[in-house]
Amino acid sequence: MKILFCSSEAVPFAASGGLGDVAGSLPKNLVAQGQEVRVVLPLYGQIKEKYGEELKFVDSFNVSLGWRNQYCGLFTMDYEGVTYYFIDNEFYFYRQTLYGYGDDGERFAFFSKAILEALLHIDFEPDIIHTNDWQTALVTLYINVYYRHIQKFQHVKTIFTIHNIAYQGQYGYNMIADTLGLPQEWAHHAEYNGDTNFMKAAIENADKVSTVSPTYAHEILDPWFAHGLDPILREKQYKLVGILNGIDYDEYNPKTDKIIVKNYHSDAFIKNKAVCKAELRSLFGLEEDDSPIISMVTRLVGHKGVDIICDAMQGLVDRGYQVVCLGSGEAQFETFFNDLAARYPGRVGVKIGFIPALARKIYAGSDMFLMPSKSEPCGLSQMIALRYGAIPIVRETGGLKDSVKDSQDGEGNGFTFANYSASELYECCMRAYNGFQDTKGWRVLVKRAMKGDYSWKASAVEYIKMYEETLSLW
Repeated sequence: MKILFCSSEAVPFAASGGLGDVAGSLPKNLVAQGQEVRVVLPLYGQIKEKYGEELKFVDSFNVSLGWRNQYCGLFTMDYEGVTYYFIDNEFYFYRQTLYGYGDDGERFAFFSKAILEALLHIDFEPDIIHTNDWQTALVTLYINVYYRHIQKFQHVKTIFTIHNIAYQGQYGYNMIADTLGLPQEWAHHAEYNGDTNFMKAAIENADKVSTVSPTYAHEILDPWFAHGLDPILREKQYKLVGILNGIDYDEYNPKTDKIIVKNYHSDAFIKNKAVCKAELRSLFGLEEDDSPIISMVTRLVGHKGVDIICDAMQGLVDRGYQVVCLGSGEAQFETFFNDLAARYPGRVGVKIGFIPALARKIYAGSDMFLMPSKSEPCGLSQMIALRYGAIPIVRETGGLKDSVKDSQDGEGNGFTFANYSASELYECCMRAYNGFQDTKGWRVLVKRAMKGDYSWKASAVEYIKMYEETLSLW
């Protein structure tokens, strides 16, 4: 199959979160399984500055957007077996950050339209156009409005993946005509509750709608999770499928990781993981004793479950845990953890900020990894923790529920709890603490966790099945 993967970010070119990891990993794993995949991204200033000499100019053309007629340059380069295309317009994309501007709606409406125009200038006819999140959602609408009459687009199927339903591309109603330039008969596709909604347009027009875990696909039919889109999702439920993301097994590999102090693997981890734990204690000023280390690498915000962590944390420290926290976010939570570290020197270590190399050392040196999110479409941290033998303690939501199974049945790979409450979190952590005291049993659990398959290779198989099913629709 020929697949055009559309994203507003991708590792290593530009990334701000999970979407960048997916767009950087899934395409190369699809290529490894025999698919022809090309990726299209905006040509941000940071990409031009770093990779400018490797970029090859393809063509230039204009893109109409409402009353606007904007320049668009098209560049390409190959990276790790995947062909990348870059949409160039310095007014829209030569900026300090990827998102957060007052004209983001216009920027990514342009990007979506430019993707389809670019296909007219390259020798590539995709079977599938795979769009991701609100930034490329309009591709699925524009192809139906403006391009279906062109032979190259007549048999193309479209897929839209929701990575986080909280961010929908919502703007005032006047954007439909002024910026999107939609004919009146198509306006209702992008209108939702009196506003413009990019994600709603994609749900209406894509042949398939996917999410990044099976549980999240079910959860977003519920108003509590759907941020207002549950009625349209229930109406289009026949399109909906959930596929769990994976992690890059080359990038996250304790056997070869050059960042951690000692390498180890699932069949030989006891001594060297202990060395990593000792280094972690040294880095955070923790006491040398027999305590388990429970860690967090997280954004310190409410929906990550930090409020119930705060309610349970002092009890966990009092009962014998050592705590390591790396993250930044809301001031109230940063203050809480800094105060906790000041009150419990040698028991609690905190670093405000995000330092990727330090995060890797935390995964390698921790005994448990805490992730009690209110909602989590997929989550990657729990999979990285499993890979490094840090047993996850998670709430049963989204991808956390799909990737972590409670170990009390003797077959699971972590510890889970259902309800969003500090008391259930505390009880779950104490089950893990008690399990840690059984040294032999704990080693069996760590080995089982590390041997699990959380790779993109497994996820790519499921994406290929979805592509094949989509191509058979009509």
